[in-house]
Amino acid sequence: MGIYRDAGRITEYLTGWIKENVLAAGAVGAVLGISGGIDSAVLAALLARALGKDNVIGLIMPCHSLQIDEQYALMLASKLGIRHIKIDLTSTYDTLFNEITSKEIDLKGLSSSNIKPRLRMTTLYAVAQNYNYLVCGGSNKDEITFGYFTKYGDSGVDMMPISDLLKGEVRAVAEYLGVPREIIDRPPTAALWEGQTDEDEMGITYDALDNYIASGKATDEETEKIERAAARSAHKRKFALMAKLPDTL
Repeated sequence: MGIYRDAGRITEYLTGWIKENVLAAGAVGAVLGISGGIDSAVLAALLARALGKDNVIGLIMPCHSLQIDEQYALMLASKLGIRHIKIDLTSTYDTLFNEITSKEIDLKGLSSSNIKPRLRMTTLYAVAQNYNYLVCGGSNKDEITFGYFTKYGDSGVDMMPISDLLKGEVRAVAEYLGVPREIIDRPPTAALWEGQTDEDEMGITYDALDNYIASGKATDEETEKIERAAARSAHKRKFALMAKLPDTL
């Protein structure tokens, strides 16, 4: 039987789940960021299927990004027939980065790269609130388990429809929904910098993550790496810590 669930049954379930939860929120549609990657492609296809293509907006938000990312995002939007809007965040990023670093704060590595998904989150919510839409995110189960997402960035959303899908299931659903082959075959990347890939940054393959999450089986090295990453990122999967005053006060 394997570790993966049936793509058709996943699709049917998530189509109903999206409809139900958008209705329950009193919203009339959904907005998402389309990056040209497989996760956002599957999310966009599911949203269009559940809500109708006229009720979905895909934002293309380059920020010191590669042109190829935008080309793939446009390919997807054209394939699905959804409305797409390009909002270039490059100058916004530069302004904020320069203002912070002018105060003798040395931003580098992820502290500078993670500004990008957090700017995108702000943009998505501005557009969503304008149309009474929900913000939807494309994080999958592997990324959530490993902690491979930006707190209050790509995790700052109202709904995560594919959050229980292993990466292999995302690929299978992409094929089922007719996502362009070029997008399915792209090496997964958050596109935070040129040449970056998810697997290189995590130091583990999605296949190994899938197998561990589904069966608990992995090499000792893989198990240690996954469990360490999951423990270190536990705070990212929780709401902010809230102090509770004791009754004695």
